[in-house]
Amino acid sequence: MKERKFKKELLNLFRTVVIAVIFGLFIQSTITTSAHVISGSMEDTIMTDSRVMGLRVSYLFCEPERFDIIIFQPTEGDQSIPHIKRIIGLPNEEIRIVDGRVFINGSTVPLDEDFIKGISQGNFGPFNVPENSYFVMGDNRNGSSDSRHWHNRYVPRGNIIGKLYFSYFPIPHLLG
Repeated sequence: MKERKFKKELLNLFRTVVIAVIFGLFIQSTITTSAHVISGSMEDTIMTDSRVMGLRVSYLFCEPERFDIIIFQPTEGDQSIPHIKRIIGLPNEEIRIVDGRVFINGSTVPLDEDFIKGISQGNFGPFNVPENSYFVMGDNRNGSSDSRHWHNRYVPRGNIIGKLYFSYFPIPHLLG
């Protein structure tokens, strides 16, 4: 009798674990995505070796916006590793970087980017962002390989996996 009860409980536990694994895989492949941050290009917003989670569904009913932090498939280099950068330029915009400051569409007022680590340097552009593409940069501008330097400068809309939502390792915090 006890052996039969034990086998029944073991079978119930096995079913629960299988259902949880299937549910987790479904969530990971349709609603969320996770990534391991392997570079310092987004410091101090996201530290090297952090583990982060993004929402795949973030852009189902709206388009990505300036300053969103996105997880995306790169168009060059090791395409098996998703990249994480901040959207700076939107489709059909002209981006100029003068003395490290970003100007959009000929504006004389630079973007207010209080999230940048250190004093950004360099002159780049102009870059004309194509339709359905985005110009992205890391928050650690002086230590980031991003749209300023890539041969394929722009992230196509179809390469965006999701919007970064939070860091869950080493110290959980919401990202804005």
